[in-house]
Amino acid sequence: MYPKIKNGAIFIADAHENDKRDGFYHFLQMLKSKKIVTPQLFLMGDMFDLLVGKVEYSVKKYQKYIDLIDKIALHVEVFYFEGNHDFALKNLFKNAKIIPIQLQPMEFILEDNTVVYLSHGDKYGGLVHNTYTKLIRSNSILKLLNFIDKKRNDFISKKIENDQFRKKICSTIENFEELIRLKIPNYNAKQNSYIIEGHYHQNHMFRIKDINYLNLPSFACNQSYFIVECFKDDKFALRGCNV
Repeated sequence: MYPKIKNGAIFIADAHENDKRDGFYHFLQMLKSKKIVTPQLFLMGDMFDLLVGKVEYSVKKYQKYIDLIDKIALHVEVFYFEGNHDFALKNLFKNAKIIPIQLQPMEFILEDNTVVYLSHGDKYGGLVHNTYTKLIRSNSILKLLNFIDKKRNDFISKKIENDQFRKKICSTIENFEELIRLKIPNYNAKQNSYIIEGHYHQNHMFRIKDINYLNLPSFACNQSYFIVECFKDDKFALRGCNV
């Protein structure tokens, strides 16, 4: 039996939290204080510019976030889909459910039993990308990177962070629908199902043949998240909100 997406569930993606952005932390505080109430929280990946479970620098830097998410997960069902900027997270959380790339896309059902496939979005990127994705997540390579990072005063981590500061993450991708059209067959999705991803920051929904595709916006760009509000005419309805 697939896990169910409940009415009132919240989806949030690509907060890319860093030294210059702290909106995600304020959002989490509102959940903890129950100013925002939800039965489920879906963190769809890249919630941080850099959080790798085997890299000590990043874990120490975001420990207060890790603790806060785990406290929220005591009263809210939290699903954390690992992205390409936050992975190897399993041992960091006791209460949140961590979904690594190997288990993505993960199948859920709506209240009306419609199937929904959830994924951060960085899977199925071609041979070079897939090889890199597998290598960078291997325990031996992460241990080596962490060792070098510590020996060089966190040089690798700080270099990645600085590169992210300069990166423009709120831009429109040309021919986005065509890009996704080539990717969709990898999902082997059922007719009239939904695919929900982050990663691309496009805030765009369309239908390809008999599959509904929804790309979530980046929280870092517009401080927005989505609430599963209702199901009308067999359509997946999400209400956009801003912090």
